[in-house]
Amino acid sequence: MPKGGRFCPFCPGNESKTPPEILAFRTSGGPNESGWLLRVVPNKFPALRVEGDLNRQGEGLYDRMNGVGAHELIIETPEHLVTQGDLSEKRIEDIFWACRDRMLDLRKDHRLRHILLFKNHGEAAGSSIEHTHSQLIALPVIPKRVQEELDGCRRYFEFKERCIYCDITRQELETGSRVVLETDHFLVFSPYAPRFPFETWIIPRRHFSHFEDTEAAVIQNLAWVQRIMLRKMDKVLEHPPYNWMVHSAPVQEGPLAHYHWHIEVIPRLTKVAGFEWGSGFYINPTPPEESAKFLREAGLG
Repeated sequence: MPKGGRFCPFCPGNESKTPPEILAFRTSGGPNESGWLLRVVPNKFPALRVEGDLNRQGEGLYDRMNGVGAHELIIETPEHLVTQGDLSEKRIEDIFWACRDRMLDLRKDHRLRHILLFKNHGEAAGSSIEHTHSQLIALPVIPKRVQEELDGCRRYFEFKERCIYCDITRQELETGSRVVLETDHFLVFSPYAPRFPFETWIIPRRHFSHFEDTEAAVIQNLAWVQRIMLRKMDKVLEHPPYNWMVHSAPVQEGPLAHYHWHIEVIPRLTKVAGFEWGSGFYINPTPPEESAKFLREAGLG
């Protein structure tokens, strides 16, 4: 039950309070009924809508277009008082399968060029609903920050004929001091010169540019990695608010040799203020080697 008896539209029995579900994994019941393990629904107050035309046009110096796209919520569990880190490995795997299925479906719409998967956990991280959920936003443009990342990766590849994320993975494995954990499929580490304390990256050890094209065995291992990582973070940082984001290549492009999908996990331990906004520099009081050591050595009991 929600704290203080507050109404939660994501709890079982309240399915009629959300828009009709797009996808669900369930043990019983029919669409928009109880008996589900995970539901995907359109956001009731979306940033973008599927309906309509882009209607690109100029306005003097400026360009504008309609907010065509998709904004969906992945309701991760029927249980209200749990976090993603509390879920079983199989339930976390279901989250990634649902995200993958929705991306594969949405990329059929050639108006959509980029899909962002992310999670805001806790009020300080931007979450307005307590019940654990992730979000998917499909955009008709490639965001500026994404394009800058793509361009930087392309320039590195043109110069060295290697993927920069593959090189980072190799270097972090050789150095070892910033590694949190590793498996056959993933490396988890605190990046060099991170923007935020305990910022952590999860990178596939094999090169894939698109999250939605990831193989089944890799998705299964990602669920284990995500669960361990979130539980370590909860233990070391006492259940902090956080954001995680999947960085993946634009959906209308084929496999890219220069880009490598990955996940960034950012606990919200410091505030971005005037200096950061004005300069683009970030003040991080915690060295990544220290963050990685705390997380690496955190026993889960």
